[in-house]
Amino acid sequence: MHFTPTPLADVFEISTQWHEDERGAFGRPFCAREFAAHGLATGFVQCSFSRNRRRATLRGLHLQADPQHEAKLIYCTTGRIFDVAVDLRPGSSTFGRFHAVELVGGEGRMLYIPEGCAHGFQTLQDNSDVIYHISAFYEPGATRGVRWDDPALGIAWPLPDAAIISARDRALPSLADYDAAQ
Repeated sequence: MHFTPTPLADVFEISTQWHEDERGAFGRPFCAREFAAHGLATGFVQCSFSRNRRRATLRGLHLQADPQHEAKLIYCTTGRIFDVAVDLRPGSSTFGRFHAVELVGGEGRMLYIPEGCAHGFQTLQDNSDVIYHISAFYEPGATRGVRWDDPALGIAWPLPDAAIISARDRALPSLADYDAAQ
């Protein structure tokens, strides 16, 4: 596995090292020893699957509040997504900044998002599937987030005019109105 730091503290792009032969390829999307060597949380307790039938589907930007903060390991198994992490950790030197990467099914690239950072993505083609390994159980009362289209974040979503968004995500607050403690 290859770990590449991003401009956001503790957010990493991770690439699987493939071992190929005439049968195909083999690689690991996760190894606790390698994650620990980079100081990354490895206590994943839940794995979630997101099936997205339509291009331009946008989910996010989500996180959970204390004490249910969660680290996430995100990878696309089918299709393509524009994946985003936003630093919402109070006191962080990169608070309010984002990092985006395109993840393509079958490539073995992933995004590691630490506790206190929000996550969202937009599908770039129909039938894009995403797997999340998560370090905390889902707790509906702990869900938080910020608006995907907040100008203060400056995220250049690839398909903003075609975005398919839930009513819940449309109702998320701006960064200026976000309160991690709520």
